[in-house]
Amino acid sequence: MTELSTGYIEVDLLPRDVDSPDHPEVKKFRRILQEIADEYDCSITYFDVHEGTVTFSVDDDAVMAEIIRILEEK
Repeated sequence: MTELSTGYIEVDLLPRDVDSPDHPEVKKFRRILQEIADEYDCSITYFDVHEGTVTFSVDDDAVMAEIIRILEEK
């Protein structure tokens, strides 16, 4: 596992009125993110949602780079 040297990924994922990690769509996104982390043997080190923007980090630079690549394609 590589030590994370960068910051966070922010994704404008949901409407601005979504402001809780308990929202069903936020939970769904976190489950997907957790599956990715488990698959690559790393951990989510930060996860938050504020006004529809999800902010997160994992403790592996290569996984962070891959997530960014995937998000940029969408």
